[in-house]
Amino acid sequence: MEWKSEIEQAAGRVRDRVVRTPLLDLTDVGLTFPVQLKLEQMQHTGSFKARGAFNTLLGEPVPEAGLVAASGGNHGAAVAYAAHQLGHKAHIFVPEMAGTSKIALIRETGADLTVVPGDYSNALNLAQVYEAETGAKQIHAYDAPATVAGQGTCMREWESQGLEADTLLIAVGGGGLIAGALAWLAGTRKVVAVEPETSCALNAALKAGKPVDVEVSGVAANALGARRIGSICFEVAEKHLGGTVLVSDDAITRAQHALWRSSRQLVEPAGATALAALMSGAYQPTRGEKVAVLICGGNIAPDPFQA
Repeated sequence: MEWKSEIEQAAGRVRDRVVRTPLLDLTDVGLTFPVQLKLEQMQHTGSFKARGAFNTLLGEPVPEAGLVAASGGNHGAAVAYAAHQLGHKAHIFVPEMAGTSKIALIRETGADLTVVPGDYSNALNLAQVYEAETGAKQIHAYDAPATVAGQGTCMREWESQGLEADTLLIAVGGGGLIAGALAWLAGTRKVVAVEPETSCALNAALKAGKPVDVEVSGVAANALGARRIGSICFEVAEKHLGGTVLVSDDAITRAQHALWRSSRQLVEPAGATALAALMSGAYQPTRGEKVAVLICGGNIAPDPFQA
């Protein structure tokens, strides 16, 4: 696939539908060097997922039966929001572990919602049944070309804002965001995948030489808890990924707290996972290496402002 062209087209589609998210130079979290952040938690519905959702809905026909999506929470909220903005009906399946704030966010869009016992894989199974029974269009959370191209617009946008980093740290769940970044950059910058120790589908796949099932748990599991890495991500990562690191739940929580204390950035655990790699020393830059971090989501649970 000609990813650069696909991402350029996606950027044109979503330009008037998504937020051009700001950057922040972070200097006060105990590091001895500045780090640039891209604040995708300030995107519509609190994560980068709106990019892929809008690209899919604007680039492909939507049947009368509407849309269906399975999600740990953020993707479902993005699809529900995009569907509402474009006048389509949507049915979202999420696991109980999505948490109260993400479930409430999806309900606010007016989409139909089914909360499923268990994890994301259970929600996906039921979404696939719904798709077969109704003819609704399935919007995959991370393993579809239109989704990946949409997420790739984030990296394209970041470079247009003057990104100077040698190395980018990006948190990984199913792999749609990092696949889009790798597809756009195609090896021109080093990209390092950061995963929780207890939810590390990409790390496991690279070790096995193919996508494999993993157990998922931990503080970031409702956003990074894919049991198997996407095939698109695995293929692109084998060509272009600069490495993977794993971080503990404690390291994620410390980074989450540090972002709030230093700059009043309120993010969910997944959003702090990439920064945790730097703060914990799981990733150690070489002398003079410029590092940037993508903050991917802000749907913290419980929502501190929810009545």
